[in-house]
Amino acid sequence: MRKRQSTRRLPALLAVAGALLVAGPAVAVPAFADSRHGGPRLHDRTQAALDDIVEQGTPGVIAGVREDLREWKGRAGVGDLSTDRPRSTREKFRIASVTKMFTATVLLKLEAKGELSLDDSVEKWLPGVVRAKGYRPGAITVRQLLNHTSGIFDYNMDEKFRARYAGEEFDRNRYTRWAPTDLLDIALAHPPNFQPEQGSRPGRPGEWDYSDTNYILAGMIIEKVTGGSYKKAVDCLLIKPLGLRGTEVPGASPELPSPHATHYSTLFADGPRPKVYDVTEFSPTVAFSAGQLISTVGDVNTFLAELLGGKLLPAAQQRELLDAVPVDGDQGHGGPQDVYGLGIRHFKLADDCWAWGHGGMIPGSATRTLASADGRHVMTMNRNGDWGEQKLEDAAVVAEFCQD
Repeated sequence: MRKRQSTRRLPALLAVAGALLVAGPAVAVPAFADSRHGGPRLHDRTQAALDDIVEQGTPGVIAGVREDLREWKGRAGVGDLSTDRPRSTREKFRIASVTKMFTATVLLKLEAKGELSLDDSVEKWLPGVVRAKGYRPGAITVRQLLNHTSGIFDYNMDEKFRARYAGEEFDRNRYTRWAPTDLLDIALAHPPNFQPEQGSRPGRPGEWDYSDTNYILAGMIIEKVTGGSYKKAVDCLLIKPLGLRGTEVPGASPELPSPHATHYSTLFADGPRPKVYDVTEFSPTVAFSAGQLISTVGDVNTFLAELLGGKLLPAAQQRELLDAVPVDGDQGHGGPQDVYGLGIRHFKLADDCWAWGHGGMIPGSATRTLASADGRHVMTMNRNGDWGEQKLEDAAVVAEFCQD
């Protein structure tokens, strides 16, 4: 099996749904005290790992944990390097590829309503859109988009596209508005990475390759099926029913709503002391349905807990969500035993320690969310800097989920 990309890699962008609905968070959750204010010591190892992330050069990091009926929040470092204002667990941030869990869940909810099938072809819903040498859109299914077995090239891997957001070029391009078809055209200028597997269970065997282009097409299909915008679909099917007051689909707005930390990026620079840029504002159209959502640690925890707790999807769609294909070993993610479902990945964190979730990186913001299989233990963390060693984030989630 050929596979390559990690769900946590830098996107070229710049570091880079009848289901049971609830009117708000499922339970009232009593909180552990913030670790900076003398709370219980149950999460000392997790807090120590957050401290290590900042010690190694990240401006700041926040984390929220929900375990059964209790919450804990941790933080370290600053939200603004010029004022030394500390980070706050109330802040909103760009969740990058964590958006993919929302996009996949919307399509699963639409399937549950009988509005499409995951085994429909891309050509059925987007006739004539995927047209390029080597591509067979009639043979690519919606399912294969969601589990990254389509073979479609990732537009973020296009060198000219990446160059538009590297270093000083970022300021010239940060407000550029991209139509989804623009991003698709970049991808289709390249040959497919492989041909998707055909057969009775599309997307199960064969090759795997993480591609943001898959989720651009998924968002376009959502708009075709619903007759409305991607934003409206996510709002109506997920954000409003779950009461996610800190979550929004920004559309074309480059602004990050308050409260927020300043988002910092080195914009692909190498070397021991790369220049750090304020990248808080930029057009999220560059990521569309693959990575544009804004949220909070609390809201992402609510979403993932409800999703894995079986409260968002009927049983049939829940099975599809978690029907995963093998993923190649990316360093720090447990090797080839990792598997990827529909917008969600099963990570091996350590021996006999696994969690479901996703990660994402977009200029100035790195997010990781993970949960136990039943959704009762969930953690979301965010760094307001997109550099540093991946293993430090890994240590934080291992500290939280893999304690003896």
